[in-house]
Amino acid sequence: MEQLGFEGMPRRLYSCTPTRLNTWLDCPRRYRMSYLDRPGPVKGAPWAHNSVGASIHNALAAWWRLPADRRTAEAGGSLLRRGWITEGFADDAQSARYRDWARGMVEGYVAGLDPDDEPVGVERTVATRTSVIAVSGRIDRLDSRLSAAGSKELVVVDYKTGRRVLSVDDARSSLALALYALAATRSLRQDCRQVELHHLPSGQVLAAEHTPESLDRHLRRAETIASECADADDQMRAGLPPDRYDEVFPPVTKPACGWCDYLRHCPEGRAVAVTRRSWDGLADLDTPASGDGDGDTPASGDGDTPASGDGA
Repeated sequence: MEQLGFEGMPRRLYSCTPTRLNTWLDCPRRYRMSYLDRPGPVKGAPWAHNSVGASIHNALAAWWRLPADRRTAEAGGSLLRRGWITEGFADDAQSARYRDWARGMVEGYVAGLDPDDEPVGVERTVATRTSVIAVSGRIDRLDSRLSAAGSKELVVVDYKTGRRVLSVDDARSSLALALYALAATRSLRQDCRQVELHHLPSGQVLAAEHTPESLDRHLRRAETIASECADADDQMRAGLPPDRYDEVFPPVTKPACGWCDYLRHCPEGRAVAVTRRSWDGLADLDTPASGDGDGDTPASGDGDTPASGDGA
C-alpha cells in the first residue's frame, strides 16, 4: 500500500527570539554553536561588561517590584549593591569601583521616575505568530502612556548600559524592539508603536515612533531571516556531516570576533580578532561616554546575548 505523501503540507512555525535571529545575521557559525550543537561548545570566560549590564537590569526590575512607597533612589542603589555580579573583573578592587559607578547610575535613573506610574509589565514576555514564525521575547519594561491624540498606548522601554552612545536610528532600526512592539500589540490588544532605548551611562532616552508600515517591514525581515534559519536547522537535524558545517553555517569574521564567547573554537575568528581581556568592554570611568565609531564594541549584557536577554 502506498503511503500518503506530505507534499503541500504547511511548514511548521519557526520558534525564535529576536536574539536568535540577530545571531544568525551576525555569524551563522556562532548561531550553530549557540543553538544547535549538542553538547554545546565550552564558552570563554565571563565578561565584566555583561556582569555590569545584568546587575543593573536586575536592580531596575527589582525596584519596580517594591511597594510604591519604597521605590526610592536609595532603594535602587541598595538593590544594585546586594545583587552585584562579580564575574569577569580584573580583581576585587575593579569590581568594587564599577559597582559604585553602577549604583550611582541606578540611583540617578530611578530618581527621575515616578514610583506611582506603574508599568504594564517588567521583564514581561510577549509573543506573536505569523504563518512563518512564532516569535517571543522579554521586554525590560512596558509602559502605558497617553498619546498625542489622548488615547492610551503601550511603549517598549529597553535599558542599555554599554559604553557606546546610541542614536534614534538605533531605536528605529532595532529588529528586537519592533518585534516586541508587534507582540505587545497583539498580546495585550492595545496599540504599541513607540520604542525607547534608555542609555543609563549617558542619561539619554532615544525614542522612535513606528508606523504600521515600518513594523510590517521589520516583521517581513524577521520572517526572511527565520526562513534561512529554519532551512539551516533542518539540514542540521537531518544529520549534516561536520565537514559540511561551514557550507551551511559559514563564519563571519571581523575584529569584533574578539568579543565572541566561542572564539577558542573558531580559527578563522582568532586570525582576525583583536585580543580582549574579560574586562576590556567596561566603560572608561575617567572619560565621558562617547561613540567608539569603529563598530567594535561588545554586547552590554542587557539582552544582546542568548544567555541573558529574551529567553532565547
